[in-house]
Order: sequence, then C-alpha cells, then structure tokens
Amino acid sequence: MNRLHTTPPIRKNTSIAITRDNILYNTELLLEPCVITFTLWGIALWQLGNLPAQYLVLSAALFYITFPCSSKIHMASWRIIRNTILSWVLLAGLVLTFGVVTGYIHHFHPAAIKLWLWLTPVFQIFAVFALRAGVPLLLKLQGPQKRIVVAGMNEQGVALAESLLDNDYTTATCLGFFEDRDPERLQNRKNFPILGKLADIADYVKQHHVNFIYLSLPMVSQPRIIKLLDELQDTTASIYILPDIFLTDLIQGHMGQVNGIPVMAVCESPFTGMNSLIKRLTDIALSLVLLALLSPLLLSISIGVKLSSPGPIIFKQRRYGLDGKEINVYKFRSMTANEDNYNVVQATKQDVRITPFGTFLRKTSLDELPQLFNVLQNTMSIVGPRPHAVVHNEMYRKQIKGYMIRHKVKPGLTGWAQVNGLRGETETLDKMQARIELDIDYLRYWSPRLDIYIMLKTIWVIIKGQDGAY
Repeated sequence: MNRLHTTPPIRKNTSIAITRDNILYNTELLLEPCVITFTLWGIALWQLGNLPAQYLVLSAALFYITFPCSSKIHMASWRIIRNTILSWVLLAGLVLTFGVVTGYIHHFHPAAIKLWLWLTPVFQIFAVFALRAGVPLLLKLQGPQKRIVVAGMNEQGVALAESLLDNDYTTATCLGFFEDRDPERLQNRKNFPILGKLADIADYVKQHHVNFIYLSLPMVSQPRIIKLLDELQDTTASIYILPDIFLTDLIQGHMGQVNGIPVMAVCESPFTGMNSLIKRLTDIALSLVLLALLSPLLLSISIGVKLSSPGPIIFKQRRYGLDGKEINVYKFRSMTANEDNYNVVQATKQDVRITPFGTFLRKTSLDELPQLFNVLQNTMSIVGPRPHAVVHNEMYRKQIKGYMIRHKVKPGLTGWAQVNGLRGETETLDKMQARIELDIDYLRYWSPRLDIYIMLKTIWVIIKGQDGAY
C-alpha cells in the first residue's frame, strides 16, 4: 500500500537551519508570533493607554501556541494568504470560544478585541511578503556563501544536497560528494560532482575553504568515520554527522542530553515537559466547559438510551491507553447487546445489533460524549489516536509495523485519522494501516495548532455527516 500523503496543514516548523547564525531562519521562526503579540500590544496601548495584565497573559499564551511558525516565504502568493487566514481563523475561533465560555473575554475592551481580530491577519500577510522581499538583504547580512561537501553518496546525503539545490533562500551550496564506491553504484540523480575519495577530503577542504562537512556514512562504518574525523581535525570546517534517518521513521526526533551525555531521540512522545502541562490543562479546561454546556444534551441522551432498549445507559469498554495499559472507556450504549470480550466484532453498516436511536448516536458521534469523564480521569485526551478494542490491538500489532507507537500518547475523543475520513469500520488491513499511519503522523507533527485544527474540523465533520461511522 502506498503511504498517504496527508501531512497536517498546521504544524510546527520542522526545518533545520544550516548554521546557528542563520538570520533568515530565525526571523521566520519569530515572525508571526511576534506579529500577533505586538499587534495586540499596540492596539491595547492605543485604545487603553496602557498594557493591562490580561493582555500580557493572552499574548504569552498565543506566542507559545504559534512559536515556531511554519515557513511560508517559499509558497505561492495565494497560498500564503490562504494559509495565514486559515490558521488565524482557527486560532481566533478557539480563543473567542474559550473567552466567551469562561467569561474571560469580559476582561478585554470589545473595540480592542475586534480591531485585533481584523488587523492581525492583515499584518501577518504583510509581514510574510515583507520578509520575502527582504530575503536578499538578510542573505547578505549572513555573510559570504557557505561551502558544503558531503562524505558518502547515499539517500540521506543526496536528499541534503537536493534540498540545498532547490532552496532559493539559503546562502549554502553543495560543492559535491566524496565517495569510495564506483560511480555506477551511486544514487546520483542530479549528477552532483564526485570530488574524490574519502581520503581526499582533508586536502580539498583546506584548499577550497570549505565551511561545512556532512558525514553521510552508514552506521556500520564507524571505523571509517573515526578515521575520517581524525584526518579532519587539521581543518577549520564545521563537521556534522548526517544520521541514517531512512533506516526508520523518526517520531519527535531531536538531539538531547542525559546527564551531559549526548543522545538522539528516534521515537519519543511529543508530550514531555511544558507540552505535557499545556496538553493536560487544555484537556481539563475543555472537558469541564463541554460537560457544563452539554449537560442538558447528556441528560436527554441518557433518557433516550434507557427508553430505546433494555440495558445500562453507559457501557464500559476495555481499551489500550497510554503506554499500552488497559483502561475502561465510557460510551452511551447504542446496541441491544454490547459484548466486551475477546471476540469483539466491529460494528458494520446495517448491523442488526444497533438500535434506531443508537444509529443516530453513532452517526453523530454523540455516543462518545461520556469519554469527557475519561479525559477528567486522565485516561484519555480531547485529541489523540482513537482507542481500539483490546482484541483488535493484539491482532493488528502483529500485522502492522509500528502499530503500538500510537500508544505513546493518551487516546483521544477525536483524532487526525478520524477527520481525514478514516472513521468507523476498518474492514480491511489496508484501511487500518492507513489509520495507523495518520495516528503516527499526529505524533510526528503535533503542535497546539494541530489540536485546534482537529477539534474544529471534527465539528465540521459531524455537521456534514461524514460517512464511515455505523
């Protein structure tokens, strides 16, 4: 099966600067968060004559959510405008909803909020176009063009060289590769120059004033890498090891330290440190607000379930939660018989077990509302991979590579797979694999903005009545 290309449209910037003094890169990271913050400050100072504490708190929260911003200067003009407006509508919609529900919005001047909502996307779009126009100047400020050579022509080395070749917004250029293998064995898709053998690198670097050397050698080549590093000690070039990331998919991959010892994260939960705190506080606040708002609906559904067929109102199902531990998930009962054993059969179209009222509940996802109590219990989250039956977990973990990675986070009421059409029955292995790939993409690209996008798109999917849930 071909992998689905459904990279989240709203995500943190995952590009990497060639050098730490990359002015353009750092400006891009800060651009839109600063525009959002300074626009709010400017309007508050203009309307009120000062900067009250509530404006500072709001700006700090928004800066955290939007930093680092995604790169837009390489996009077509219409895409810059579309993406900026879409991101702002989603963010502003969540802020307004939270402010109205909690009453926090009354601490702000109405005229200031209205002006901020209209002016911010205008200033964001202007800032992106201004940055794009100022790229030549910023590139000059970064100094002379940086020279790069790559040791080892393999997939990741060629990918690096191609990315530099296709990037109009960098001062770095790849001069070529050093490789010991025969030219016909190389993956030289764009005919990059072969500058010599690995033993020739040190002399070449000194003669041609190379700034950066990327070692793109297989992990099994440790003796060659050590020998090469020793030879390069006599140069002034910066040296980087390009990890063989194509051996496996990176989940929240980054460099870190354990008691001063450098380590590289290959597969890690996105919810660590401050991200974990933000995620949990958001879950608590949203679940409490939703339970308060939806309490009349919850009561009405409870009465409907009780009158529709004999049996309990709430049904508990065993599922795998965080770290693969079993949890009890709550749902409104939608079937005349709800077995929770090791012979679980997924609900299908025209399933005779589903009551007429249950059909309505499942089609609108209202049967999932009791899981708001799971969120308060800290066994689930508002957004995350949907939990599967224990028997399905045990079956699919043996058939789908990386299946259990989805359990590095708490399961959610809604998820990235569900808002992309993979909701309900997964009658084939391909459908389940597609769902798992989207679940893993959620871990890979998570950001607060992505959660906002998924929550708002979930509302749209429910209103539209997306097929798939039976």
